[in-house]
Amino acid sequence: MSTSTADKATTLKQLHEAPEILRVVNVWDAISAKVVSDLPETKAIATAGHSIAASHGYDDGGMPLDLALSGAATIAAATDLPVTADLDDGYEDPAETIRRAIAAGIVGANVEDRLRPFDEAVARVAAITAAAQAEGIDFQLNARTDAIARGGDRPIEESIADAIARGKAFLDNGAALVFVPGAIQRDVVEQLVAGLGRGKLSVIGLPGALPAAEYEALGVARISYGPLTQRVALRALRDLATDLYGGGVVPEDTPTLN
Repeated sequence: MSTSTADKATTLKQLHEAPEILRVVNVWDAISAKVVSDLPETKAIATAGHSIAASHGYDDGGMPLDLALSGAATIAAATDLPVTADLDDGYEDPAETIRRAIAAGIVGANVEDRLRPFDEAVARVAAITAAAQAEGIDFQLNARTDAIARGGDRPIEESIADAIARGKAFLDNGAALVFVPGAIQRDVVEQLVAGLGRGKLSVIGLPGALPAAEYEALGVARISYGPLTQRVALRALRDLATDLYGGGVVPEDTPTLN
């Protein structure tokens, strides 16, 4: 595989457009990126902004832009695979954020709308895709709408309709996929796919979600796992520490992954 940024972007685009669902296991630093990249099943790498923030003592959504970009750049430098980064809401100037991300070797990104007013949210997507086009790569924007995640008490049907309206506008303005956190139930996913089209929806595999293969059958293009991967790793660390404090020892079959 070529390691040029343009070729990586093309590879990620092909993965998004393939009939098979793209499964991306989120990472948060160089060593987690290396461990996941070394698996033969891994086709692309996704950063977990929540996890990078937590690693540096920040709440989710509260990480400074420079840290978000440097964290993503560290991961991109640790793998030859395409890297798509979680860049929160794109920060103050989403076009400049994407230009800097591309310069760091990032070829895709999650950028969330945080339920900004419709026209403002669409304009920010358009600014991102225009900036990427000016850089000459097929940047893969996984445009996130929080229509369900931040829907509050409104009926789920209203949130689904909002997600579809926003998602269609994002796609019309150059986004590759529409990421809808909170869409885990089969009936919700079916409605979103019907509204956005097959191969255009991206979901997160939260506890209680369907297996990836079932989402694939429903027409979902991509599944990621956000901060859940780090939580599983931290649970393993906590459990080991508890065992060591209780008189245990490090297991003999511990692999040398770092």
